[in-house]
Amino acid sequence: MGARITWLYWINIALWMPAVFIMFGAIFAALFQPDLGLWGQIGLGIALCWLTAWINCLPLRLSKWIPNLGTPLKFAVILTLGAGGLLYGLEHGFANDLSLSATLKRLDEGLAYIPVIVYGCLGVELISAESGAIRNPERNIPRAMLIAGLLTAVCYIFGTLGVLAAVPAERIDTVDIIAVSLRELFGSAPQGETLALLVGGAALLTFFSTMVTWTLGGNCAMAEAGAAREMPAAFAKKHHRHGAPVGAALLTAGVSSATLLLYGLMAGSAEELFWTLFSFSAIIFLLPYIGMHLAYLKLRRRDVQRAGSFRIPGRRLHRLLSINCILILVAAIGLFFWVPGEPLDLFFLVQVGCGVVVTLLLGEYLVQLGERHRKTAGRPVEKLPADEMPS
Repeated sequence: MGARITWLYWINIALWMPAVFIMFGAIFAALFQPDLGLWGQIGLGIALCWLTAWINCLPLRLSKWIPNLGTPLKFAVILTLGAGGLLYGLEHGFANDLSLSATLKRLDEGLAYIPVIVYGCLGVELISAESGAIRNPERNIPRAMLIAGLLTAVCYIFGTLGVLAAVPAERIDTVDIIAVSLRELFGSAPQGETLALLVGGAALLTFFSTMVTWTLGGNCAMAEAGAAREMPAAFAKKHHRHGAPVGAALLTAGVSSATLLLYGLMAGSAEELFWTLFSFSAIIFLLPYIGMHLAYLKLRRRDVQRAGSFRIPGRRLHRLLSINCILILVAAIGLFFWVPGEPLDLFFLVQVGCGVVVTLLLGEYLVQLGERHRKTAGRPVEKLPADEMPS
């Protein structure tokens, strides 16, 4: 079951990276090179996929500086959008009604956004994949998760309020919202275009650092599954000196590049079909968390005295928290298929459902392949030494 969860975790990252770099290319074109066409943006995305893979192949003491530098840039971008938008609204009038009363009147519409909110809050556990290279992980990882969770919520809300204060809702577009918001905020100010380009460039760097962070965790998890012969041996390939997940990183870049090429071929005539099929990756992303919580409940009961684990105090609190998370995840998956207040789209249901089924079947094939190899070879291979202990 661990191998199945790891597969879903990894394949989602490999399919999500193209979406991030498609947005990267579109914002880059809107801000810096308006003449950059679709294939130019796809080429840029493919180059970023392989650059991400190369960084994954470096020792952690070097690769960790990409997310470490990306984090303050994220704060700078969010603070600029949030503060700039609210100041713009106070001076020129708010583009949307942000009052609590207006929000409460349309509270039922928020049900449609629960999957997006849940999706945006996942991933804080990813750092556990690198727990072997972290000092005192039993203390530092839970503390970091709590702080990161609170900061994430504040930043999401603050940045969103800033955008809604300055940009009318009908003008908000998922792909180029950064470019639209920055030009709306700073376009009329002295040196406003330069400031918009600087902040926009910083936002693009945060997209890249985010993908480096995600792939570092996902590839390490997949490399462990490969080393235990729960996945094909190609995933287990590690750097001979510092143990970076070379095989998983290269396979991630290959899947992401192929997805970007597929997008380029379909975008001209069947873009809506492509994005409908692509959306199943969000559901694939939610499924492993249900398995993780079920595994946690079993392990907490069976291995209660295990040393070196993260513990939630008490006998019942951990069960309530896990059951609550499972119910939220199930609701989010259901709301991906059906929007409250609208009829069920059977065509969409079949398309997305087929994508999920194909992904599960492919993962099952790889799990069975790994099982056969493990039985043939005997016991699992020894793990390579962990990377150098970072400061």
